[in-house]
Amino acid sequence: MFYTKELEALKRAGRYRTREVLSSSLYDFASNDYLGLAHNKALHQQTCSVLEKTDVHASKASMLVNGYHQIHKDFEDALCKANGFEAGIVLGSGFNANIALIESLVRKGDRLFMDELYHASGVLASQLKGIDVTFFPHNDIQALRELLQNSQAKRNIVAVEGIYSMDGDLCSREVFDICDEQSALLIVDEAHSSGVVGETLMGVYEHYGISIAPNHIKMGTLGKAYGSFGAFILSSEHISQYLLNRAKPIIYATSLSLYDTLLAHNSLNYILANAKSLREEIQTRQRIVQEELGIAVDGLIVPVPVGDNRKSVAIKDALLQKGYGVGAIRQPTVPSAIIRLIARLGESSENLRALCKELAHAL
Repeated sequence: MFYTKELEALKRAGRYRTREVLSSSLYDFASNDYLGLAHNKALHQQTCSVLEKTDVHASKASMLVNGYHQIHKDFEDALCKANGFEAGIVLGSGFNANIALIESLVRKGDRLFMDELYHASGVLASQLKGIDVTFFPHNDIQALRELLQNSQAKRNIVAVEGIYSMDGDLCSREVFDICDEQSALLIVDEAHSSGVVGETLMGVYEHYGISIAPNHIKMGTLGKAYGSFGAFILSSEHISQYLLNRAKPIIYATSLSLYDTLLAHNSLNYILANAKSLREEIQTRQRIVQEELGIAVDGLIVPVPVGDNRKSVAIKDALLQKGYGVGAIRQPTVPSAIIRLIARLGESSENLRALCKELAHAL
């Protein structure tokens, strides 16, 4: 067969992966549904009720043909109001959003500076022909400062994550100041921080009290804390208009489904209305993880070092037998194998504590 040797090599290295149909009987501590909104039937019913009254239930076309609906615009406007940005664009996925941003913003003569732990979608985009990219050590602000000061590029673009998807740590507050000082465009991927940190859970811009500037760009996903699917890009009106004219995943893809857009809008309203109680629930889970595993986390991602691919899979399987779903993350996603536990609000704090005790014993 065509790829037999490659598949066998993955198996020998403990890196072979398979899909597993989601079991509703498991306690889910593996998914990125941080606030448990994917199980909120009231939001689903509210969305369906509104959609039933519309003339059309599907997007039908790309955003620049006739696939841009009032439902899209209303959600974009609500996101801008909640996050303090001038303009927004909703699109198909966080992966596509990173491709759109990097492929369109980094032109000939520009230079992209990307944190070495940035998401695979951004790394893939940075390898496109003609993109000049430099990876800087994770959260190393001094290294980034020196790179920007020495850059001779026409434009400098910096890409960081709000909360990093595997390590679970926050980007440095100083990255905003450095980019402002050096007039660099700043892309912040808030896939894992939007809906998790900040006074109203809007993400790291709010968490750090950042005043939004024309060089700031925020990307977020809807398939995590918002319990839906898709993504959004928030920016100045100037940058937004540029993306609409140059970003291929925006121009050529069918616009985000109306159901997912409306569901995410309802989720946004729910998060804003319940931010205080949700924030308290998040803090409770952070405290449990600290008490039982000795790990302090900034959000809800708990990376538990294992170091061995086969051992991480064995621990995951052992926990699975006890009814707990967690992630066994291996290379190349991470340098060294980890158990990735999500202390999500979709499961009770009692079940989280019980899982942490089981995991501590397994380690």
